[in-house]
Amino acid sequence: MSATGEVTAGRPGRGRRVILWRHGQTAWNVERRFQGSTDVELTETGVAQARRAAGLLVHLRPDAIVASDLVRAANTAAELSVLTGLEVTLEEGLRETYAGVWQGLTHDEIIARHGGEYAAWKRGEPVRRGGGELETEVADRAAPVVLRHAEKLPEDGTLVVVSHGGTIRTTIGRLLGLEPHSWESLGGLTNCCWSVLGEGARGWRLLEHNAGTLPEPVLGDDV
Repeated sequence: MSATGEVTAGRPGRGRRVILWRHGQTAWNVERRFQGSTDVELTETGVAQARRAAGLLVHLRPDAIVASDLVRAANTAAELSVLTGLEVTLEEGLRETYAGVWQGLTHDEIIARHGGEYAAWKRGEPVRRGGGELETEVADRAAPVVLRHAEKLPEDGTLVVVSHGGTIRTTIGRLLGLEPHSWESLGGLTNCCWSVLGEGARGWRLLEHNAGTLPEPVLGDDV
């Protein structure tokens, strides 16, 4: 886009895009066991999910790929790297929320042992789940990583960020300028699904959430 606001010839003028892609399935996902920063590998199903999703995302012609350095995210990103030829930059700041003693517990065990803490978190209160990180602290470390890599994109470029459900939710909340108590209103991501943020005149906009197919153009008044 030119300094006068006119769209340069040959450019779609849609602005930069950030695709936040959750890793594939792990055994702990299947067991409903809280992973947090524990380094758990993909299952065979998780690898297949990553391969399928990469086959779709390659058509969005990403310009860069960045991923959490935990193996489940790094190996998911590797499937897209194979198809695009892009190197994956690993970032510790994109790891999942550290949740202390919650990590390794099943959902039912968390409810039984830490029910009050869990309920307070679900109400949107700032809670150090298991003695770990606050959601705002996760956003404090993850959102700047995303922005730093997004700023390196060409005009109308696309960045793929491979991370974790909780980290993606807090990062979206921060980039959209939502109050932390409302971040839980963003539904969780299914394994290997993604959300798309687009650069707009007033900042980042949520264009797709928990998607498993390629984004379609918005046809109508909201453009």
